[in-house]
Amino acid sequence: MSILSDFHIHTRFSGDSEENPENTVKRAIQLGLKSICFTDHQDFDFIYDNIDFNLNAPEYFKCLSELKEKYKDKIKILIGVETGIEPYLADRLNSFVNANPYDFVIGSSHLVNRQDPYYPEYFQGRTDKEAFEEYFKSILENLKIYDNFDVYGHLDYVVRYSENKDKNYSYKEFADYIDEILKQLIAKGKGIEINSAAYRYGLNNPNPVPEAVKRYKELGGEIITVGSDAHKADDLASGFDRIYKVLVNSGFKYYTVFENRKPEFVPIN
Repeated sequence: MSILSDFHIHTRFSGDSEENPENTVKRAIQLGLKSICFTDHQDFDFIYDNIDFNLNAPEYFKCLSELKEKYKDKIKILIGVETGIEPYLADRLNSFVNANPYDFVIGSSHLVNRQDPYYPEYFQGRTDKEAFEEYFKSILENLKIYDNFDVYGHLDYVVRYSENKDKNYSYKEFADYIDEILKQLIAKGKGIEINSAAYRYGLNNPNPVPEAVKRYKELGGEIITVGSDAHKADDLASGFDRIYKVLVNSGFKYYTVFENRKPEFVPIN
């Protein structure tokens, strides 16, 4: 495996994971990874199923800093966060991110106009095309007002939760939206993530699809991180062999890691 850094990982500090961070570190060492970045959730005003997605940042930094010191001779541990973006949250998110020295910040769309695509209600009463279009439009709205992140996470995340999965989805059909998103990210100096969790959800491709990754490169995009979106240690770096092929076929000769919010480009050949 030529990708040796996983930059999208969740643990018990996220409302949807119970994993002990030290288990994840041990698994990463077992896999031979050189670095990992924890990116537990901060989603303000998440209202579903009484799940709390507010990150306890002081405890988070204390725990991960202790692990950094304990395992410093075996693996580099970085401390990041995945922020759920909605336009009305811009000021709160900005204050939250600036309050702590994160190495890396993912900006993601988990809620679309306060609806979560994870739940079937988001898709009810409309076609997949309509549901996907609303998702991409919401990203464009987010980018108009907020950019305190390093990469945008799993750009076509919404596809994971369609009853039809990616049967009714292709880059070509939504190219106008996706291209505009990519152009805006590039203009802001932001990157994208290629996320392998889609394979675990039964999709044929990662998020985003390979055509979007290739288009990002064609448009001049350079910053691309790789993440498993693991919520348990056993899923760490899953699907990275397939991601490697997507990167190479898209023209990338490297992937990106971050420390102190600064990108470093790691060769993959």
